[in-house]
Amino acid sequence: MNKYRVYGDMLSGNCYKIAMLLEFMGVSYDWEAVDVLSGYTQSPEFKQLNANAKIPLLEITDSEAGGKEYLSESNAILNYLAEGSEYLPAAGLARGRVLQWQFFEQYSHEPYIAVARFIKHFLGLPTERQGEFASKQAGGHKALAIMDAQLSRTPYLAGEGLTIADISLYAYTHVAPDGGFDLTEYANILAWMARIEALPNYLPMQNNIAD
Repeated sequence: MNKYRVYGDMLSGNCYKIAMLLEFMGVSYDWEAVDVLSGYTQSPEFKQLNANAKIPLLEITDSEAGGKEYLSESNAILNYLAEGSEYLPAAGLARGRVLQWQFFEQYSHEPYIAVARFIKHFLGLPTERQGEFASKQAGGHKALAIMDAQLSRTPYLAGEGLTIADISLYAYTHVAPDGGFDLTEYANILAWMARIEALPNYLPMQNNIAD
C-alpha cells in the first residue's frame, strides 16, 4: 500500500477536502502543515516538488520500492485517492455526474465563494479590494442556488450517497459565511451539510492536524 503525505493548510478549502476524503476512507497519512500566506510555496525547495507553487500537494511513496511521486490540483488528488472506492463511481453517467459537479466547483463556485472568503476573512476586506469582493456576491449566490435546487431532489449532489463531488463542494460552501454569504436562505444546503457532518469519521476544518 502506498504511503501519503499531504502538504496543505487546513484553513484552505482545497487542502481541507483532501483531509476530509482520507478521513472518510480511513486511510492513514501524514500532514505537512504549510501556511498559505507564508510564501513557502514560492520557495525553490517547494517548487522542486510542485512547479506551480501551490497547495495542496500529495506526496505518494511506493511502500515497496520507496520512490516518491507528487500530484497537485485538489480535485485531481481526490479522483486519484477515491479510485475504486464508494466515493467515486466506476464509470458511465454516474461518474460523469461526479465530474460535472467538480468542474462546477472549480469554475462556477470557487472563483466567487472562495475568493470572497479570502478577501474578507484572510485579508480583512482592504479598501482596494472592496469592489472585487462585492462583485463576487452575485456569482456566489447563483452557485449556491444551483446546489440548493439539486439538493431538493437528491440527498447528495450526485445521487443517493456521498461522493467526492460533495467533498469538493462542501469544503468552501460550509465556510461561505466567511465570504459574506448568508446560508440561511438555502435550506437544502443546510440539511446536506448536516448530513455530511453526521457521518462517521467526519473531520471539521481546523488550524492544523497532528501527524
